[in-house]
Amino acid sequence: MPRLDGGSVHLRPFEQRDVEVVVSVAADPLIPLITTVPTSGTREDAIAYIERQHSRLALGTGYSFAIADAHSDVAIGQIGLWLHDIGDGRASTGYWIAPQSRGNGSTRAALSALTAWALSLGEVCRLQLYVEPWNEGSWRAAESCGYEREGLLRAWQQVGHERKDMYVYSILA
Repeated sequence: MPRLDGGSVHLRPFEQRDVEVVVSVAADPLIPLITTVPTSGTREDAIAYIERQHSRLALGTGYSFAIADAHSDVAIGQIGLWLHDIGDGRASTGYWIAPQSRGNGSTRAALSALTAWALSLGEVCRLQLYVEPWNEGSWRAAESCGYEREGLLRAWQQVGHERKDMYVYSILA
């Protein structure tokens, strides 16, 4: 599992000390609905989440990184490179940032670092991501990293109890 430098953040494997950031987003109105972050807010479930992140590479599903502040090494979020379609030259990415750490360029820094690394891998010809249309901060980060919006996927993803539209973005190697 590589460690990636993103300037103000670095991407590293999750560690047991990252339990607090996982617990802190359990009550977020969106993160647990579109990720595997547990809603319970218990330390035990947060530890199980971290263990699942470690298993992603071993299972061949991808890489799951903690996004950590470069100065303190405290985790502030998660970003992944998902390899479900790698046989076709496609990978995808997704990320979340704890609410208390948003608005300072961390998303952009993490996405930029992951994108540069992913596109340096020979098998990744296309890297894509999906963003809710209302999530302007996320799609602005994607656009600032060179991703292009390709369209709106109607009722693309189940979020909670309803199907939600998603913008699809991509960047090519």
